[in-house]
Amino acid sequence: MSLLQTPLSSLIDLNQKSLLGSIAARQAFVIFAIGIFRDWLFERALRNQPSHPLLDTQLADYVAYSLLATGNTLVLSSMWALGFTGTYLGDYFGILMEARITAFPFNITGAPMYYGSTMSFLGTAVWFGKPAGVVLTVEVLVVYLLALSFEE
Repeated sequence: MSLLQTPLSSLIDLNQKSLLGSIAARQAFVIFAIGIFRDWLFERALRNQPSHPLLDTQLADYVAYSLLATGNTLVLSSMWALGFTGTYLGDYFGILMEARITAFPFNITGAPMYYGSTMSFLGTAVWFGKPAGVVLTVEVLVVYLLALSFEE
């Protein structure tokens, strides 16, 4: 029997997991792991920096808690709204939602992950009382704004 006469089912095992699914899962894991590594590097960068007395007050603590709570709410609720695929794989594999999400948090801002993440970085910097963290947060915001200029 020649190759052209061979049934397709004998050439392709459709019971195996898809290659695209496997690649997508690995891609999602890498994106998540790099985010965790980025957060670890941020914390390490702050650890050995000097503190400032203005950032070491009870008011600063309240500001930090508010920033962290609001920032994490924006990030987590946008992940919930987008789902796993939309959060980690949409841009990389061209998997787009059927319609633009307009519910919370996307009714607050078009980029809740970027702004929420920035708020979380700033909240962490204020919580640790580190001006260097505020500077790094501004750098993060600039990068996010640059990314947004290409995305929108």
